[in-house]
Amino acid sequence: MAELIVLGFKDETTADTAISELENMQREQLIVLADWARVTRRLDGKLDVRQATNTAGTGAAGGALWGTLFGLIFLMPLAGAAIGAATGALMGALSDYGIDDKFVKDLGQKITPGTSALFLYIVQATTDRVVDRLKELQPEILRTSLSQEAEEKLRQSMQPSA
Repeated sequence: MAELIVLGFKDETTADTAISELENMQREQLIVLADWARVTRRLDGKLDVRQATNTAGTGAAGGALWGTLFGLIFLMPLAGAAIGAATGALMGALSDYGIDDKFVKDLGQKITPGTSALFLYIVQATTDRVVDRLKELQPEILRTSLSQEAEEKLRQSMQPSA
């Protein structure tokens, strides 16, 4: 079962460092992420949100492909591609997969200016190895969908080694 874990970081850049590390761990097959989102709350209080999945872009690409195919059938491939891309982008922008955007923005408003947070929607992980690699970044666990017992174990395992 997939789990949501939100990690907080003491500055604006560490969440980006964590994303790079998580991408490396995915290539090593230590973790499978369904989605992630990074929120940085700048010192002026504004939020900068970056997500793994751009649904509008993905929808536009898929729509262009299907539009071209239908356009070829009706001998108007360019018009079909344009209409398909526009429709796909609109459908992609209206659909929301993975982590809820409202949840990301609401929690992002609650973090301290000058800090960042990373929302992870984890499908599968080799927990001990993933925790060991992320522990170096000194994350604070802000929220999880884990049981209280599992969340407490995770909090303890993320503590820096003495």
